[in-house]
Amino acid sequence: MTTANDFAQEHAERFRQELIDFLKIPSISTDADYAAEVRRAAAWLADHMRDIGLSAEVIDTDSHPIVYGEWRNAGPEAPTVLIYGHYDVQPADEADGWDNDPFEPVERDGKIYARGATDDKGQMFTHVKAVESMLKAEGRLPVNVKLLIEGEEESGSGGLTQFVTANPDKLTADVCVISDSSMPDINQPVIIYALRGITAAEIHVSGPAQDLHSGMYGGSVHNPAQALAEIVAQLHNPDGSVAVPGFYDDVRPLSEAERAEIARLPWSEDAWRSITGAPQPWGEPEYSLRERVGARPTLEITGIGGGYTGNGFKAIVPAEARAKILCRLVADQDPARIVEAIKSYVQQIAPPTVHVEVTGSIGAPAVQVDIDNPAMDVARSAYEKGWGSAPVFMREGGSIPIVGVFQQALGVPVVMMGFGLNSDNLHGPNEHFSVEMFHRGINTAIAFLREIAS
Repeated sequence: MTTANDFAQEHAERFRQELIDFLKIPSISTDADYAAEVRRAAAWLADHMRDIGLSAEVIDTDSHPIVYGEWRNAGPEAPTVLIYGHYDVQPADEADGWDNDPFEPVERDGKIYARGATDDKGQMFTHVKAVESMLKAEGRLPVNVKLLIEGEEESGSGGLTQFVTANPDKLTADVCVISDSSMPDINQPVIIYALRGITAAEIHVSGPAQDLHSGMYGGSVHNPAQALAEIVAQLHNPDGSVAVPGFYDDVRPLSEAERAEIARLPWSEDAWRSITGAPQPWGEPEYSLRERVGARPTLEITGIGGGYTGNGFKAIVPAEARAKILCRLVADQDPARIVEAIKSYVQQIAPPTVHVEVTGSIGAPAVQVDIDNPAMDVARSAYEKGWGSAPVFMREGGSIPIVGVFQQALGVPVVMMGFGLNSDNLHGPNEHFSVEMFHRGINTAIAFLREIAS
């Protein structure tokens, strides 16, 4: 009898070609000019789900559509698995530094190069192909499945959040599995059990009513660009920690067991330099590099500017300057409280010689999943069978806001089984997805469905 794994191997080339066809659709959710392409990608995915034996529908939202598919013939006593992913992608243009048109996928050196290859079309597609392999080879699944694939993860997930909150009964499940994360090495799988939250703020400094002649007024007016630089320089302490009072008050401390688990995947400074290109590490010295980017909150200046920035020089004192701030938060930190703390501190240190306004967004809280639950045991076993290696539990520095929504609205345990690599260059030029990772991911997803049934 042909098994699902046999079927996946026999049809590996077709699976890759179908993924390539999917990647050709420029489903950029952050640009309104691509709204029709986003909808085309949703229709393509829904049709594909129907072709492999699922019922599927395209659900409109106030933003981009959701694709919902299901197979519920395992019976009411069988577990139900909710599979989440997203089909929308970041903007991309060959002029950004790509070696090929980002929406004309190229396979070379064992990798598929295209926008969305790893984030998240390729990773999400592993589950679609795992379901197909089981249905085609064995005629059924051992569990009920529901696939919830959104088209606006890269632009906020507003429509999906409303849908999940309004339809908890439709999405009832015993476990939710998400493949939208990465591992540092192809031979060492990782299960992410914590994601950082996010919030943002903007500092606007103004002084004179308009740009002034620097010869006539320079030295008598506090330059807003300089004032902003003085403010920004006080947001961190010399050791790299955040200087905002109260910033760390609610941070859940790392346990010794967690630090030991994180240390199982050491990150050497040489490896860090080869990825970042920076001359040397920076940040809280009492924490390792992996702890700094996954287990500690941060405050980053993501943009700063003011005055004249064109070619040559302009003899002015600028009227205003701005800086954008983005914070990555960890478990128990309240995004709204952090924004208020930043506002209060900036106003406290702002010089009286300029006007300072701070605005902020609410953001999303961090997510931390209990490692000691049966779903995590199943995921560990699935990696051992499908990948050939036991996974390491890690914290992730990025954010997937919908995970918190799933926990709060559905009360379902979430397992983050990533099949990407940290070196896949997601969001950057030449984003790619390892062909081997794609096929290992399918086998691991098959193992997960088998294991969760038992």
